[in-house]
Amino acid sequence: MAETSPRTLPFGSLATAMITPFTDDGTVDLDTAAALATRLVDDGCDALVVSGTTGETSTLEDSEKEDLFRVVVETVGDRARVIAGTGTNHTSHSVEMARRAQRAGAHAQLVVTPYYNKPSQSGVLAHFEAIAAAGDLPIMIYDIPGRSAIPITTGTMLRLAENPKIVALKDAKADFAAVTRVLAATDLDVYSGDDGLTLPWMAAGAVGVVSVSAHVATAGFRSLVDAATAGDLATARRIHFELDPVIRAVMTHLPGAVSTKQILHRRGALPNVVVRLPLVEPTDAELAPVLADLAEAGA
Repeated sequence: MAETSPRTLPFGSLATAMITPFTDDGTVDLDTAAALATRLVDDGCDALVVSGTTGETSTLEDSEKEDLFRVVVETVGDRARVIAGTGTNHTSHSVEMARRAQRAGAHAQLVVTPYYNKPSQSGVLAHFEAIAAAGDLPIMIYDIPGRSAIPITTGTMLRLAENPKIVALKDAKADFAAVTRVLAATDLDVYSGDDGLTLPWMAAGAVGVVSVSAHVATAGFRSLVDAATAGDLATARRIHFELDPVIRAVMTHLPGAVSTKQILHRRGALPNVVVRLPLVEPTDAELAPVLADLAEAGA
C-alpha cells in the first residue's frame, strides 16, 4: 500500500482541479490564474491540476495550456505539485502536450481515458504506454467513464500499474469493488475523483482527492483529508457531512467550471464569470439551487 503522508506523496493529497480564468473578452487571464493558485495553496492545497476538465481544457489552445502550466509553476511550484492536464483522445496530441507540460516545468501530468473513440482495452493500454514513453513526467491516470464513454477495466489498470511512470489513479468511476482491488493489488496512489466519495475512498486506502469543490471550501477539504489520513474517522465523518451541501452546490446543478466561477465571483475572488462555449452562464433559475445549497452550508 502506498505511503499516506502528504509530505511524501508525489501528487500531494489535496489537489484542486483549477478553473481557467478568462478576461472579459475571453482570453486566458494568466494574472488571475496566478492569484487563484496562490490563494488555493495558501489555504491548504498541496497540488493543483491545471487544464483539466474544470479548467475547460477542451476549449483551450495548446499554447494557452502551456502558458498556464508555466505561470502556475512559476507562482506556486516551490510549494505545491503542479499537475498538467495533458490527455486527449488523440494519442500523438497527448504526447505533444506531455512534452509541452514538461517544457513548462510541470511536476506531473493527468491523463484521461481517450474519450469518444471508444477503443478496446488494448487500445487504452497502448495509449497510456505511448504517453508514458514520450517523456519523464509521472502520470496520474484519470478514469471517468461518464465523460470518456468507457471505463478502464481493473485488469487493464493492474497492467498499467506495472509501468514505473504511471504512479497514481484519479478514480471517478464510483465502483468501490474495482478501486478496492486496485488498492489491494498495486502500489498506485489512488485519489477520489468524486468530491463526495473522498471519505469512503480514503477509508479504503486512497491518499487524497482531486477536487473541484475545494475552490470553495479549501480548508474543509484539507481538514477532511488530514483527518482521514490520520485514521480519525469520527472527525472525517463530521467534516464529510458539513461539506455535503457545498459539494452539491458545486457539482450537481451546473458544470463545475460554471458553478465554481459563479461562486468565486460572488465572493470577490474572480473578476468575472466568463466561460467558453459550449459552456454558458446560467440563468437565474439555474443558479438558484446552487445558492440554496450554499446557504444551507452557511457558505
